[in-house]
Amino acid sequence: MTAQTDSLTRFLLPDAGVRGVHVHLDATWQDILAPASYPPAATELLGEASVAAALFTGHTKVDGRLSIQLRSSTTLRTLFAECTAAGTLRGVVQLAEGGDDVSRDLTALGGDALLAITIENPGLDPREPQRYQSLVGLDAAALDEAFEDYFRQSEQLPTRLLLAANGSHAAGLLLQKLPGDEGDADGWDRASALFETLGKQELLDTPAQTLLHRLFHEETPQLLGERPLRFACSCSRERVAGMLESLGEDEARAAAEPTGAVEVRCEFCGREYHFSLTDLDIMFHDAGVASPAPERLQ
Repeated sequence: MTAQTDSLTRFLLPDAGVRGVHVHLDATWQDILAPASYPPAATELLGEASVAAALFTGHTKVDGRLSIQLRSSTTLRTLFAECTAAGTLRGVVQLAEGGDDVSRDLTALGGDALLAITIENPGLDPREPQRYQSLVGLDAAALDEAFEDYFRQSEQLPTRLLLAANGSHAAGLLLQKLPGDEGDADGWDRASALFETLGKQELLDTPAQTLLHRLFHEETPQLLGERPLRFACSCSRERVAGMLESLGEDEARAAAEPTGAVEVRCEFCGREYHFSLTDLDIMFHDAGVASPAPERLQ
């Protein structure tokens, strides 16, 4: 099988009046999975959400980051995937204690389940990014079907989406009709019929350009650009220290009491941060003397 790279590919079917985005993750997907061990269904959902987050950055203008979050009171407590404008991804799944695996049927997550797409772009004030959030209905059983419904309703444009993931790879393909009268009369129907022939395994196994030629060669696809994707985490010692400061000195010291230090592990990358009692003294006393308190919440 042809070697694949972690990438996002944008393309156009000009005669049909259809635009598309293809994403394939290999090493990036392995890096996302590395810090934890998830059961099969949770692994697949995380892979699909990670691919979707990347796909949507190729579909929507994103200058900062785009995240997908699914919450419920079932075994699947939280599913989170994020892709930045720089092409970095990270993701995590949180399961209820003692939970074996999650349901692949989203409609089984209960009435309080919430699926959201959030775009966070830089604002005029770096401390106050512009945040846009859209809720996605959970009337469909599969994640890609739920997103298809969302785009049809929110953008009122015919949209097709296929997401796939296993323990080795994750991939996705998005098609959308161009707004207005772009393309010939039956262009969308042709593109959609070709899309229907694509299965999840073929999507996982086939490199972007090979797949686009195989599916759409009669439509003369035009590549609009490709960019690499990679794993990266935004955690840092400074951010963890800020989190401890927000807890307050009493809670931070209580957390340190059993071992004499606070140990924090990032769920996204597995990096561990160690704060001794001396570190806490500096954090809550020396640092406070050295610099004035901020006038507003950060």
